Amino acid sequence: MAKLIVKQVRSQINCPLTQKRGLIALGLKRVGQVVEHESNPALLGMINKVKHLVSVEESN
Repeated sequence: MAKLIVKQVRSQINCPLTQKRGLIALGLKRVGQVVEHESNPALLGMINKVKHLVSVEESN
């Protein structure tokens, strides 16, 4: 499986609760924080919900 590097680039202030919980589920707590995850359908769905708050890169 491919690894994804997810970085929070925008604040969760004034976002719906579901999006805030999505960021927490991804392991993101603050702007600028970076986490690495294995790619799977559940993770891609969470990223799709908060795509306007994060940037995603594929790692080798």
